[in-house]
Amino acid sequence: MNAQQGIDPSVAPSGTGCVECDNAGGWWIHLRRCAQCGHIGCCDDSPSKHATAHSKTTGHPLIRSFEPGEEWFWNYETSQTYESGPALAPPENHPLDQPVPGPAGRVPTNWQELLG
Repeated sequence: MNAQQGIDPSVAPSGTGCVECDNAGGWWIHLRRCAQCGHIGCCDDSPSKHATAHSKTTGHPLIRSFEPGEEWFWNYETSQTYESGPALAPPENHPLDQPVPGPAGRVPTNWQELLG
């Protein structure tokens, strides 16, 4: 992975949850962090797939997992996964008390059926 292209290690994450889901009252399965601008979006297993939408809209090629204990990166341009990469500005994951799926209080009880 080219550590300079698509990564700004000085940029903090945009928050602790998916920006668009939080604004719309939605929910997510897992969270992803744009390595270039810090945008937090939901993963492609989530109903809204905001991390991928962010990459398509902005052209930012790299995301990093925003899940506790995960350090992998994904490159949208090459469809490659990298087990690790440069350290990004903290925090490196969502709060440990935030449930998966999340956030607390917004996940439908039948969430698995909705993902079909």
